[in-house]
Order: sequence, then C-alpha cells, then structure tokens
Amino acid sequence: MPVQEAAPRTEPARRAWRPRPRVRKTLLLVHVVASVALVGSVWGLVLLNLTATLTTDAALVEPAYRLMTVLAFGGGIPLSFISLASGIALGIGSKWGVLRHWWVLAKLLLLIATIVFGAVLGQPEAMAEAASGGDLPTAARRWREVAVVAAQLAMLLTATGLSVFKPRGRVRWPRRRS
Repeated sequence: MPVQEAAPRTEPARRAWRPRPRVRKTLLLVHVVASVALVGSVWGLVLLNLTATLTTDAALVEPAYRLMTVLAFGGGIPLSFISLASGIALGIGSKWGVLRHWWVLAKLLLLIATIVFGAVLGQPEAMAEAASGGDLPTAARRWREVAVVAAQLAMLLTATGLSVFKPRGRVRWPRRRS
C-alpha cells in the first residue's frame, strides 16, 4: 500500500475584515446621512455666498459671512470627517475595497479635495472681518468665495453620482517585483 504524502502546508488566506450585517448597515446609515447632510450644508454655503455676493446691502453681507463660519464649523467640517471615516470603514469591510475600484477611489479623492478646498481656499471669517466696517469686499473676492463652495458642491454631487451608478473598472496597481 503506497504511503500518501501529506499535502504541503500553505499559509491560511488572509481574510479581510468583514463587519456583521448590523454593523455594516449602521455604518452605511451613518455614511449616507453624513454625506447627504454635507451636501445640504454646502448648498447652504452656496446660497449664503450668493446672497453676500449679489446684495448691495452692506448690513446683510457681514451676517451672511458670519453665518457661513457657523455652518462650516458646525456642519461641514464634522460631517465631512464622519463621511470620510465611515466611507473608509465601509470600503475596508466590503467587496468594493477602498483602493480597488475606480469609483470608490474617485469618491475618496473628491471628498478629500472638498475638505482641502474648504480648509485652504474658503475664508468666510476673513470676509466677515472685511465687511465689518460697512465696506463691501471687492466683487472679485466675493465671487472667488462663491466659486470655492460651488466647486465643493460639484465635487460632492459627482461623488453622489458615482455612488449610485458605480461605473465599472478596477484600479490596476503596478506589481512589485520579488
């Protein structure tokens, strides 16, 4: 009777973290609510910026910019980071991954760009200070603020569209040579 050799031992397959269904649904709920609320917050910033830009009433301009600061710090910043964290957690725990599919990677980059635009380019506090003396900031400066929040809104709406349509295509990363 021939002796059967034991099968060679292989490393167990590395299993990615998969949340339980309830945890996944909770993460998904948090992500959707934070993302939708972020779109609403940025839409509010667009409206306030347009109001401050199109009005000739100097008494309305400063309060509009002051309210933008409250909306950005009270809504936009926390919501963007909640959306970012929950999106990464969902990506890690799902078949889509974070860096595996183009649409997920694009959503990640769009959200990061939205955060960076607000942090680097948005200046509602400076605009409120400029308007506090009763003088209106220059039209170019006011339209620049409108452009910043309009770009943020466009990026968030694009990310929303990617979530709905999930275009095909995987990211092809270069392979390491061993």
